[in-house]
Amino acid sequence: MFKKILIANRGEIACRVIKTCRGMGIATVAVYSDADANALHVEMADEAVHIGDSRASKSYLVIDRIVKACKQTGAEAVHPGYGFLSENKDFQKALAKAKIVFIGPDAPAIEAMGDKITSKKLADKAGVSTVPGYLGIIKDVAEAKKIAKQIGYPVMLKASAGGGGKGMRIARNEAEVQEGFERSRSEAKSSFGDDRMFIEKYIEQPRHIEIQLIADRHGNTIYLNERECSIQRRHQKVIEEAPSPFLDAKTRKAMGAQAVALAKAAKYVSAGTVEFIVDPKRNFYFLEMNTRLQVEHPVTELITGLDLVELMIRVAAGEKLPLKQKDVGINGWALEARVYAEDPQRNFLPSTGRITRYLPPPENQHVRVDSGVQEGGDISVYYDPMIAKLCTWGRDRKAAAAHMLAALDAYYIRGVSHNIAFLASVLGKKKFVEGKLSTNFIAEEYPHGFSEQDLKAADPTALVAVATLVHDAYARRAASISGQVPGHGRKVPSHWVAVVNGAYGYHEFPVSVKAEKTVKVGKKTMRVDSAWTPGMVLFAAEINGKAATVHIDLCRVGYRLFHDGCQMDVSIYTPRQAELARLMPKKPPPDLSKFLLSPMPGLLMALSVKEGQAVKAGEALAIVEAMKMENVLKAERDGMVGKIHEKAGASLAVDQVILEFT
Repeated sequence: MFKKILIANRGEIACRVIKTCRGMGIATVAVYSDADANALHVEMADEAVHIGDSRASKSYLVIDRIVKACKQTGAEAVHPGYGFLSENKDFQKALAKAKIVFIGPDAPAIEAMGDKITSKKLADKAGVSTVPGYLGIIKDVAEAKKIAKQIGYPVMLKASAGGGGKGMRIARNEAEVQEGFERSRSEAKSSFGDDRMFIEKYIEQPRHIEIQLIADRHGNTIYLNERECSIQRRHQKVIEEAPSPFLDAKTRKAMGAQAVALAKAAKYVSAGTVEFIVDPKRNFYFLEMNTRLQVEHPVTELITGLDLVELMIRVAAGEKLPLKQKDVGINGWALEARVYAEDPQRNFLPSTGRITRYLPPPENQHVRVDSGVQEGGDISVYYDPMIAKLCTWGRDRKAAAAHMLAALDAYYIRGVSHNIAFLASVLGKKKFVEGKLSTNFIAEEYPHGFSEQDLKAADPTALVAVATLVHDAYARRAASISGQVPGHGRKVPSHWVAVVNGAYGYHEFPVSVKAEKTVKVGKKTMRVDSAWTPGMVLFAAEINGKAATVHIDLCRVGYRLFHDGCQMDVSIYTPRQAELARLMPKKPPPDLSKFLLSPMPGLLMALSVKEGQAVKAGEALAIVEAMKMENVLKAERDGMVGKIHEKAGASLAVDQVILEFT
């Protein structure tokens, strides 16, 4: 067995690999860029080597520097994690030449499966069901339009070397082929150094279901059941689960058999995943094979009891798999929610900056948190904005989802925007509860995007009660401060008025605190048992006997509360203060419609218009790149470009003015 392993990655996956290595008694080496000098994976590893500046192209993607770090530290093997060099055949070859073991497949398998065109041809030869399409290299937009018309709309434009949602676009007409082809090719070039494109038929209402494989060098290849990954946004997975609520035993076995056949045809070794799209009649078609550890591997681990990282290491060391296909079972149900630094109410744009508070839910038999950040750490513009993978396990799907909702309520992150409220909202949707999923789930459930209206509680009285108790506690603490003038001490009233505004409209709730644990909101009386004290950001309680955790933030209007996918701003007044508050004039928000603002921090790649140019609604105005994704900003209405404030190549802050209209 190896004595020292280098992890050629960063963030949560580097931390994940380090944990398994610790358990196996293997020393670890971290590598880091300038941006990651104080990162958690650097702190956790036994040794750390600096490999370059913040840009991945100058650090994590530089093969020679990784190999040099191995030689410098005496690392015998490298675990690549996912992304970066994990599916790079030249990296495996360079390590082999230096007599360093790559914990993954050999270069020929990486090359065959990493190229979507080659892998489809191999899959077809191995008897694996494939999606109809054109598997040649498409040279330009004109050829793309011609082929798309022959296949029939809708089609999927794909980069041959793409992955992680990059280099992919759905096109439903010729105009979308025109724009989608160029954007996909450009993303693929900047992310993977390969801009080859192909086209295949887009399957309507598909499910994305994948089979986890593990294979050793002794001819043993088995599948470890499936994962349902249908809930996606921009082709990136949001929530994954195992097993799938859609598959039956017969389909699972057939998909597993085809995945194993493909792996054997490619002479595949190590952990890998064969992805399929499945139609409503359970017909399945090969999508691609990922020759690495998947982001969502924890859900497979939770239902099988296996450690995939450990199996990868043992296989790389030449050991036989310790189990056969008949030994693989399904124990309970597992869910994974990807917690991202992004703003769901701004079209899920990445959020960068420092994490000022970080309180993940406590881990136990039902909750697992795979994270690569810590309080005080930064979410950089240079890398994927993932904060953590929150995983839960239960005896069945309903139990796993209940544990997930409770864990999301207990997850407190401040300093950057995050998607926790959105994740909780998804879990509460009727279609999710019923397991009626497809890759169109988010588009169908949130047709106008995620907004303040999606954060409304069906019954706000419980949150009103919590806000009042919090305010009452602060008021009582202020009243007990020493040094007050005798006879003029502060008195705490027992009656308050709670004002809820925003998405709920304007509502006033008369509230009375009858005792420390009893609150009456309107005509509804609630018992709230909690050990909360002023200063705590999480209000853990039993409300009428039901456990609940509520986020409490002081904000401009009073208190901002979050619970169970719902958010509410509450102002607490005395009856007299409420009377005066009604007389306050309302300040309208500023009119920003004449400006094109950058919706995220990023690079202004291109401007498509000039000063004095007339534009039509839907016309492209600019392209902003953030975290390797190209975002096209379009005109919301007809107008005329007045002044252009920024030139192509400019670094933009969020809400920075790019141009204004006359």
